[in-house]
Amino acid sequence: MLEISGLTKYYGDKAAIEDICFQVNQGEVVGFLGANGAGKSTTMNIITGYLSATKGTVKVDGFDILFEPAKAKARMGYLPEIPPLYQDLSVWESLCFTYDLKKAKQDRKKYLENLCEMVCIDGVKDRLIRNLSKGYRQRVGIACALVGEPPILILDEPTVGLDPKQIIEIRTLIKELAKTRTVILSSHILQEIEAVCGRVVIIHNGHIVADDTPEALAARQMGGSHLALQVKGKPDIVCPLLKGIPGVQNAEAEKNCGENVWRYRLNTGGEDIREALFFVLSDHKLPILELQDLRATLEDVFLTVTRETGIEGGDLDGSNL
Repeated sequence: MLEISGLTKYYGDKAAIEDICFQVNQGEVVGFLGANGAGKSTTMNIITGYLSATKGTVKVDGFDILFEPAKAKARMGYLPEIPPLYQDLSVWESLCFTYDLKKAKQDRKKYLENLCEMVCIDGVKDRLIRNLSKGYRQRVGIACALVGEPPILILDEPTVGLDPKQIIEIRTLIKELAKTRTVILSSHILQEIEAVCGRVVIIHNGHIVADDTPEALAARQMGGSHLALQVKGKPDIVCPLLKGIPGVQNAEAEKNCGENVWRYRLNTGGEDIREALFFVLSDHKLPILELQDLRATLEDVFLTVTRETGIEGGDLDGSNL
C-alpha cells in the first residue's frame, strides 16, 4: 500500500535521512520511532509530498508521489506535528474549507457532521480555532486529515504538548480510527508507540535501525522468551526438573530468597510452558510462589539498537503517559 525505497535527503553536504526503506501494508498500524532530530518529520514530509527527496521513491498504491502527486496524496490524510489550521476560522469553517480543497464527493453537511461526531468535536463546531485547547486543535487536525476518506492516515507527533488526559483521549481516538485505516504514527514517545502500534520502525540519525513487531523486537533483545519464578525448593532438585520440561532451553537459580525459597530464571525460546511447569513442580510438591514473564521493554530495544550504531542521537521520551 505504501512503499518507501532508498529515501535520502541532503541539506548541503549533510544527510538528514539516508537510504530509508520500508513498506506499510493495508490495515497495519506502524509506529515510526526515533529521538528528536532523528529524521522522523523529514521522512513524513517527504512521504506526504510536502518536501522533495534528494533521491529515492515513495509510492502510494503504486502511484509515485513525485510523478503522480494528486493520485498519491488523495490516498493519504496527514496531520503534521503542528496542525495547519487558520486561527480566525471556526471549527466548522475549517472543515468546510478542507472539504472544498479536497473536492470531496459526499454530502458536505451530513458528512462533516458525522466526522465531527466521530472525533468528538461536535460540541465546539462554532468556536474559533484560536480559542480551542491544544487537545481540541489536534482533534480538528485529525478531522481535516480524514476528510475525503483517505485509506492511509499519517500522524506526526499527535500528542506532543498535551496533558495526560488529552493524551489518553487522542490515543483512544487513534485506536478507533485504526480499525478501518492504515495508520503511520511518528513519535519520540515510547509509550505512545507501545500503546497503539502493532509494528515498530526505529530511525536513528537518519537511518532505519530496526523494523519488526514490538514482541519480536523484545524477544530478540532478550535472546528468546524468559520466565522468572520463585519456588520453595533447592536448586539441586528444582533445576533438573525445570530443564526436563519440553521447551525449556536453560534454567538456572539466580538467588536465595530465604527459608528454602529460590528465584529461578528460564529461557523458553518463545514456547508457553506454564501449564507443564505447574504440573511438574506440583507433582514433586514444590510450590510456585511467584511467576513472572520477563520481557524487554521498547526502551531497552531502542537503547540497544541505537547504541549498536555507535552514533549519538537526540533525546527519547519514555516518561510520558
